[in-house]
Amino acid sequence: MTFSIFKPFLILVFLTMLCTSSFAAQPATMRLDYYHSGNATQEMFSFDRVVIEPLPWPGDMSKTVDDTNLGNYYFEVRDQATNKLLYSRGFSSLFNEWVETDEAKKLNRTFSESLRFPAPSAPVKIVLKERKEGKDVDFHEAWTTTIDPRDKFVDRTNPPSPGPLITIQKMGEPETKVDLLILGDGYTAEERGKFEADAKRATEIPFSRSPFKEHRKDFNVWGLCPPASEPGISRPSTGQYRHPPLGTSYDTFDSERYIMTTDNKALRDVASWAPYEFIEILTNSKTYGGGGIFNLYATVAADSEWMPYVFVHEFGHHFAGLADEYYTSDVSYEATTQRIEPWEPNVTALLDPAMLKWKDLVVAGTPVPTPWRKAEFEAYEKDIQAERRQIRKENRPEGEMDALFEKEKKHEDELLGTDKYSDRVGAFEGANYEARGYYRPQENCIMFTRYDRFCAVCRRAIERIVGMYATE
Repeated sequence: MTFSIFKPFLILVFLTMLCTSSFAAQPATMRLDYYHSGNATQEMFSFDRVVIEPLPWPGDMSKTVDDTNLGNYYFEVRDQATNKLLYSRGFSSLFNEWVETDEAKKLNRTFSESLRFPAPSAPVKIVLKERKEGKDVDFHEAWTTTIDPRDKFVDRTNPPSPGPLITIQKMGEPETKVDLLILGDGYTAEERGKFEADAKRATEIPFSRSPFKEHRKDFNVWGLCPPASEPGISRPSTGQYRHPPLGTSYDTFDSERYIMTTDNKALRDVASWAPYEFIEILTNSKTYGGGGIFNLYATVAADSEWMPYVFVHEFGHHFAGLADEYYTSDVSYEATTQRIEPWEPNVTALLDPAMLKWKDLVVAGTPVPTPWRKAEFEAYEKDIQAERRQIRKENRPEGEMDALFEKEKKHEDELLGTDKYSDRVGAFEGANYEARGYYRPQENCIMFTRYDRFCAVCRRAIERIVGMYATE
């Protein structure tokens, strides 16, 4: 069925089916859309709208409070009369990444953001807290607003349907499982079949790797694909401009491989037609690229040869708040000058080796910091990055980039797999985009190189998040 002949009554049929399950007993899903504005030194939050989404709340109502201490931001929903905590979640944002770029020193920008939570039955206070990356380890109140669910200005209309919801994998009712939504962007109505095939292929990728493999039964996977007017997404560095429904584009923050969208409201309106906690966006494109932000969304170019690696790596950011462990690639962020302990579970500033956050996984006799062939690795990567920049500068065929990455992976796997402590958990210097002062848990991990496995610390962090959403 194509989108052009899609009939609204199919949505009603779907909602009727949902109402026959325990899902119907869930509260409605409320969403607060707001604007986050500022620059490198100033910021401001402002109210946009409150909406009731089309589907009920997908989460377990016995697991409403987040105690992970993850994210650059954290929000609370508190009963206005009693101050009782009803719901909380940590998250990160595009704004937080942008303020670390050089552009944020020169101009102001505004980003649309959203908070989703079970709809309350009485007025609530929303408390948004933040911590400054590289400056503060604790959350501090940044903005508050109140919501009365009976307010006549709460938007109860449904946004236009993006098309039929695809059930890719259903292991149970939404409130008992982790609900992953795969969205397509840049697919025309005629390419719906391609999206379905891409989404099913993508679903198999994380579940072929630990610890997702062992927890497959804890996940539902859904698919939605709003039709695009033309195939593909924008890539400004090569003069390619498109207007896909979700607004994804390469060259985010002037990083040629970084695919993100700033059209938050379009994204949220489309996603509201599925039960979800996490979002993976497949872009109908071939050039290597993707992105991922904790509790926001992740992206990947569906037709890239390296899609399996990028999918899992970026989903690690989005799902479990894992930090990038690499530090030799070009990034848009400026280096941190002040060392504090990062909130991410897989990197450390090692301010006190005796308090290493993953010390229970360190085998006796493993030195901390842990020696590795760092100088040799950096010399090789310097040449690789120079060659990579040249390929992009000359806009050479994507096959040349794929071949370069294949050569790089083969060398890295050999070099990082044959050290004295390659199979140990320790503290290996070089992580979080910096060569000095930050440390990763193991010599190699999919968060460090194009390796095919997560390290022990990352696996544990992922399993913790699974436990926040899935019911035994």
